[in-house]
This record gives sequence, C-alpha cells and structure tokens, in this order.
Amino acid sequence: MSNYVYLRVVSILLVVGNYNDVYGVVDEYGREDFPAEFVFGSGSSAYQVEGAVLEDGRSFSIWDTFAHSGFYSGANGDIACDGYHKYKEDIELMADTGLEAFRFSISWSRLIPRIQPHVTLHHDDLPQILEDEYGGWISRKSVKDFVAYADVCFREFGDRVSHWTTINEANVYALGGYDVGFLPPGHCSSPFGYVNCSTGDSTTEPYLAAHHMLLAHASTVKLYREKYKAIQHGFVGLNVFAYWFEPYTNTTEDVKATQRAHDFYLGWFLNPLVNGDYPDIVKKNAGNRIPTFTKLESDRIKGSFDFIGINHYSTLYIKDNPSTLETDTRDVLGDMAATLIYGGDSGNGSLPIEFLVNPMGLEKLLNYLKEEYGNPPIYIHENGQQQPRNGTLMDTPRVEYLHAYIGALLDAIRNGSNMMGYFVWSFFDLFELLDGYNSGFGLYYVDLDDKELTRYPKLSAYWYADFLKGKNMSGIILNLKVKNSFSSSH
Repeated sequence: MSNYVYLRVVSILLVVGNYNDVYGVVDEYGREDFPAEFVFGSGSSAYQVEGAVLEDGRSFSIWDTFAHSGFYSGANGDIACDGYHKYKEDIELMADTGLEAFRFSISWSRLIPRIQPHVTLHHDDLPQILEDEYGGWISRKSVKDFVAYADVCFREFGDRVSHWTTINEANVYALGGYDVGFLPPGHCSSPFGYVNCSTGDSTTEPYLAAHHMLLAHASTVKLYREKYKAIQHGFVGLNVFAYWFEPYTNTTEDVKATQRAHDFYLGWFLNPLVNGDYPDIVKKNAGNRIPTFTKLESDRIKGSFDFIGINHYSTLYIKDNPSTLETDTRDVLGDMAATLIYGGDSGNGSLPIEFLVNPMGLEKLLNYLKEEYGNPPIYIHENGQQQPRNGTLMDTPRVEYLHAYIGALLDAIRNGSNMMGYFVWSFFDLFELLDGYNSGFGLYYVDLDDKELTRYPKLSAYWYADFLKGKNMSGIILNLKVKNSFSSSH
C-alpha cells in the first residue's frame, strides 16, 4: 500500500471524529495507558514461516509428514515465507513496526536485539523420528527426550532468551493431534475422526499425550530452575488455547455444561499447574482412561510455571449434551457432555470466515483466570483476525478487531488482571495450521507468486505501528466503517 493511500485513510479518520464504547470496552487509549513493563509484540512459528525444510541438517517433523500427506490439498511449509533466509529483512520490518517483543519457535528437528525474544520449544512439530520410534507424545519416553532438547536450548540460547514457552496450545494439540486428527500427527479412531485416520485411539491417546506433555513441562521447569535460573534469570511457562464459553441458554443445564467446558478445555492443563491434579469432573467422566499423577509428579507439576500463555480468538456457546455420557466408547469431547456452538447460531460446527468481534469475551476470560486460578501472570500469545488470503492490504476488519481486543485488555488490567504482554497473531500471512495458505492473519502480506516472497504492510501494520509508537487510538472502528461505506458508494 502506498503512503498516499495510507495518508488518505488517516485523513478520513481524523475528519470523522470519535465514538464511544461500541463493544462495551474502552475505546480511547494509547500505549502509555499500559504499564511500562507490559510488552506488545507479534508472533510466528518455525514450520509456518521458515521453509528451508532440509537445509543445515534439519530433518522432518510430524508437521512435515502431515502436510505432505495431502491434508492441505498439496500445500506445505517446504518454502513457506522463507523466513530462514530472509530473517535479517524480517527483523528490520519488526523494528520498523515498533514491535517490543517477538514470539517464535525453535524447530526441534532443526536444532542446532532490540526486540525481546519469546521462544516456544514445541509448536506442533515433534521430530518425525521420535513419532516413528515410539509414538511420540503417547509414550512416556517423550518426557525424557523433550527435557534433553530443552536443556540444549537453554544452554545454547538462554543468555539471549528470557521467556520460554514449553508447548504451544497443549490442550488443542492433544485434541487435534490425538482425538479428531486435524493436527499433526493426525491420530484418531472411528467414529471420532475429523478425517479417516489409520492410526490412533481417540478414547485414550488425548489423555496420554496431555499427561506426558504436563510431565515434560514440569520436568523442564525443574531443570531450568535448578540449572539455569540463577544465571540466566529467565521465565518458563505453558501455553493453552482458550475460547470464552457462554451458556447457550440461561438454563441450569447449560450453565453447568459451560463450567464443564471450562474444566475440560482449560482446567485439564491449568488445574494440574495450579493445584497439582486434574479437575474432579474430568477425572470422573474420563474414568480409568485418564492417567493419574503420583504424589511426586503432582508436587512437581504444581506451581511449575512463571506465566501462562493464552491464545484467544473468539467466544463460543455451550449447550448441555448429557447423552454422550450414556455411551461406553467416548473421547474427550464425549466426556465433556457439551455441544460447542459457533457464534451463538444453530451450530453446524463450521468455522467463520472472520471471527465475530466480541472483546468482552477476552475480558471475561481474563477475569475467570484471575478468580479461578489465583490471578497468574498471563501473556496473550495469540490474538488476531482471520481473513481470506487474497492480497487485500486494506484489512479494516483486522484493525477493528485489534482495536477492540486491545481495549478489552486494558479494561482487564484496570480490573486487576495480572497481564504481562500481548502478541498479535501473526506478523506475516504464513502457513496456517488449519488451512495452509487459504487464510491469513498477518500484519504483512507475503506474495507467494513473487520469487522474492516480497512482504507488503497492510493497514493493520500501520495501525499497530502507530499504536506502538504512542499515537492515541480513539474512535478508529467507527471511522473505518465510515471509510468503508464511503468507498463502497463511490
């Protein structure tokens, strides 16, 4: 987008003026309204941006194998955004945008500034060799191997990295990878599979994988605190995906089902971290299909975090579905005994092209975490708006979304939430986990038809840069709507 177009947009914004609390959250704010130690950034992950799939000793991960199986209709991350070779150019873009931090992951299968690095150790990309050798996360052997991998990362990079996340979206990874099969390694069993799965057992493997991830996380934190903390002074946390759940109706059944959904989605991982064990309802409904912690394991897991990473995009509605508990063969979702409904409609299970803008969902989620789990330090590791990946640089819905959700974040901080930072997903349009190159979340568009894979800033990149550089972001949602209306009528 040319500077002329951008300045025309800004001029329209300035002419139209202000508006008040369209979404029920603070509208007028600037960077200075947030604590000075609070960090704003953006993010990516290794497989989604790096490319260079077999260079410099890198071997295949389970995500490589999953992508090459045809799940993304031929798309894969062999080249992606070529971030492996274009990293210097990309870091310059980050600095120009004004990012205070950048969240990325180290590729376990590749292992060998001004912007604070937040590093994730596992982002859906377990080495394929470990999957082949013993089944990856469904084997307890994964715990020892993960800790050994983390040890190498701490030793080699810990003098430059202060914030480590062990596993990204551990709860969704367990569900998507081992229950319904739409994430690598694509395990599932009939009738639960999203696709026809040839490997897996949806009734037990999600619980096994989750259990071993928790053990691996806790052992990694123990290692860091004993061996590196005094020297490197860093922090280690775990990341989970979090919807905000609302009851579909105000009936007692739907209200109770909503709490079950929270327990199964968040409590599955957060309750062990805070209290040392799974929620009672999870243990009751899963029965002997969920492993138990020994006293030593429980003590090690409890308190094994310096922060919790949260990926949040939208609000879902929950309807009670007790009939699933009447079947002997159940997966995690069956144990939950609840139906998840997108957008509060009749609920056909399909995902929206764009997320509904519901920032109160984020504010309620943060308040729930504060009340339910003792107000732990929290980073919003992912938050952003999905749009079709079509090269459109005037991404006003993304600006509208970011403006509303950052406003909700400020409200939550003012209400006492122990928030530490916020990362927009994503810095670039990259290889997306669910649909490859069909959708984009990026502040920057990457032209895949250009052999140079040129990056182009969208309106959202300019907006975020203005915010980070201290501009007061008042009234922008209504102004963008007026701009869109003006454009469509001429």
